[in-house]
Amino acid sequence: MYQDYSKTTDPSCGRRNLAALRREMMKKNVTGFIIPRVDAHMGENVAPVAERLKWLTGFGGSAGMAIATMDKAAIFVDGRYTIQVRQQVDIERFIPHHLIDNPITDWLENNTSADDIIAVDPWLHTSAQIQGFKKAVSKTGAALILTDRNFIDLAWKDQPDLPQGKVEIYPESLAGVSAKDKLNALAQKVKDVGADAALLSLSDSIAWAFNIRGSDIQRIPVAHSFALIFANGEHKIFISAKKLNVETHKYLSALAEIYAPEDIENEVKNLGKKSGKLLIDIQKSPHWFTQTIKSTGGSVIEGQDPTIMPKARKNPVELNATRAAHIRDGVPMAQFLKWCDEQLATGKIDEIAAAKKLEGFRVATNHLKEISFDTISGAGENGAICHYHVDEDSNLTIPQNRLYLCDSGAQYLDGTTDITRTIAVGEIDDEAKRNYTLVLKGMIAISLTKFPIGTSGAQLDALARQFLWADGKDYDHGTGHGVGVYLDVHEGPQRIAKISTIPLEEGMILSNEPGYYKEGEYGIRIENLVIICKDKRQNTEKPMYYFETITLAPIDKRPIDGSLMSPIEINWLNQYHHDVWKKISPQLNAEEKTWLKQATAAL
Repeated sequence: MYQDYSKTTDPSCGRRNLAALRREMMKKNVTGFIIPRVDAHMGENVAPVAERLKWLTGFGGSAGMAIATMDKAAIFVDGRYTIQVRQQVDIERFIPHHLIDNPITDWLENNTSADDIIAVDPWLHTSAQIQGFKKAVSKTGAALILTDRNFIDLAWKDQPDLPQGKVEIYPESLAGVSAKDKLNALAQKVKDVGADAALLSLSDSIAWAFNIRGSDIQRIPVAHSFALIFANGEHKIFISAKKLNVETHKYLSALAEIYAPEDIENEVKNLGKKSGKLLIDIQKSPHWFTQTIKSTGGSVIEGQDPTIMPKARKNPVELNATRAAHIRDGVPMAQFLKWCDEQLATGKIDEIAAAKKLEGFRVATNHLKEISFDTISGAGENGAICHYHVDEDSNLTIPQNRLYLCDSGAQYLDGTTDITRTIAVGEIDDEAKRNYTLVLKGMIAISLTKFPIGTSGAQLDALARQFLWADGKDYDHGTGHGVGVYLDVHEGPQRIAKISTIPLEEGMILSNEPGYYKEGEYGIRIENLVIICKDKRQNTEKPMYYFETITLAPIDKRPIDGSLMSPIEINWLNQYHHDVWKKISPQLNAEEKTWLKQATAAL
């Protein structure tokens, strides 16, 4: 099995590990230290060696930040984790705050003084973040310094080793474009902005640019590395030799000079000494690079990572590949939902058993490379924890007459999937049915929308929330995130969210996942993935886009309050279920087809 259900968080670690951290801080006369949940590649998922926030606080979520001073400590998480943080962290030692509503910069303004020296690791913060920290402490007279050794690393005596997963070549038949052509296009971008080179520090950026995949972190097939893309075409990649075999070394050698990861430091310094101009995405890259190139005589050209947009805009080959992956994934999803209908009513199935069963159905396809994230298998009140991670201690038997939320995904060589279904186990009450229907209406609203070129995710986000808002409700997460192709299940820059101003473009893949969470009772989320397509109508005044839904699995009709659904919404659901039947049923056995027929019957 890919997913581990053993308990990996412990609130009591905060007492001993906070004390150990403070001892290291005292040795350097530092009064505060900021700890993010990132590594030097700034991705969402990190290897065990980089789980510094978890080691210090016990918090196991995918995003967060903490600060520790000599007499105070706080932890900052977004709306997905406001319940979870209180379960996993000693909140008397680490006071929880909302990362957006009460950011760490506000905390610095209110909790530091002229006597304080606040340290940050320049490899774990972007220049944009450090600028914000500096501005905050300047109001109190405190000092902000960059440390050359991470205090957590000094205190963490049994810290794991760096990962050394093997690199694989990603076939051009699935990538759609050769690595050579991608690198040539990137070099031209570097030249166009007047830079000598561009820094690539995001692992998925390098995986996409060089058509490689890796296994350095769970769930996302990337290899930790850095790259410098030069305008003159003489590129350099910084990757451990342990990750390469004869074939992959030969492949990469034809594209770039290969260096050890630690050699990036001297290369950047040498570029600076030559007065070189380095294109850096200060929103995505470690501040160390900005600091170093400037301090050695070079200059920074601030701009977006040049891979971000071409990676987000999938080419036709990638889109056809991911469509095939979603049809394939629809089979184990149908088998799982059938199993849920038959087994959850027994009252003997728990959250772990359900998650294992789903993973088993995917393994049986013989195409599963990994799961794309840990399955969120949340029964009853656990479903209200937006990014719930079931373990042996939290595991609930799925109760009767309640909702069960299952959010899962798969990594196939030709695509990445992400799907959420909320299932009625027995009879649920009218309030839960109403909320389920309001969420479904929001998901359908996004599915049906057509929008002009230049529209951002923020402009669409309210469409999904409108029905909940009318009922005085909301959800504290974005409506949609970008998704890669056999890459990161959470890919930027495209999002459907209140603050996402990035224009949505043809070929982008997004999730469509409104939700509602009643703390202590249940959670509701319904999620499909969609592709942005060009509207082919000839009579529109402006060029328009629409969403093609590619996720194929029945949506539970039992919790729907039909009186709240419009004819247009009912028609969309019926047409969607017709598509599910048409594309998935040919791959099922007779018994499975019988179940799918009723699950996709018209409302």
